Amino acid sequence: MTPLSGGESLFSEVPIGTKLCPKIILEGTRLTRKTELAFLLNEHPRIVGPRKYRYHSPLISAEWCAFTNFPWGRGPINYNPEEEAQAMETYATWMQLFELQRYYSWIIDRFHLSTRAFQLQHRGHDVEFGWLEERLLAVGFHLVFLHRSPDSFERARAQRLPVSGKPSQYDDLSVFVREQEVMRRLARESRLPLLEIDISNDDLAGAAGRIADWMEQTGGLWAK
Repeated sequence: MTPLSGGESLFSEVPIGTKLCPKIILEGTRLTRKTELAFLLNEHPRIVGPRKYRYHSPLISAEWCAFTNFPWGRGPINYNPEEEAQAMETYATWMQLFELQRYYSWIIDRFHLSTRAFQLQHRGHDVEFGWLEERLLAVGFHLVFLHRSPDSFERARAQRLPVSGKPSQYDDLSVFVREQEVMRRLARESRLPLLEIDISNDDLAGAAGRIADWMEQTGGLWAK
């Protein structure tokens, strides 16, 4: 029996345990290829099953700057202190959606660890996300931390600048190196199953294969 992804017909008669519904959070600083990898995973046959046509599986991000009506504004990661309640309600709403639809695949490009890292570095405030991690763990989320060697950021910047809408954000690469170390610590403190991947070689296909292997080995491809 071919494994089915969450987008297959609700009327398919499939034995329990064969429906693929992985839940993956990709974390890492900028220039670690998270978004490209998220799209790749969202169409990877070992992650979401083989597809005979293309459809829109859910791929979300806390990096969306949805709190302000201008580009490069604030959102659930870089909110101002007075917007923290709004940010926490956003996370709670997403979490309720995951719980209500736990038998579906969810791939997230940046989430709560990015919020913790930003607020720690820029506000000196460590956001309490124990409540969120407990619920993420209960529905089967796995965490992937992407990192690269400090000397490889320059090459990554050169690749990104031609397509960036805001090239100035890459002027000071030391910002990313420092943030990466903060995020590494936070990832290792997380309660979620963790896989760390060095993306210095920019081998996205290889990274996707490692994630697929790990998800299969840990049982993360199927619902808990």
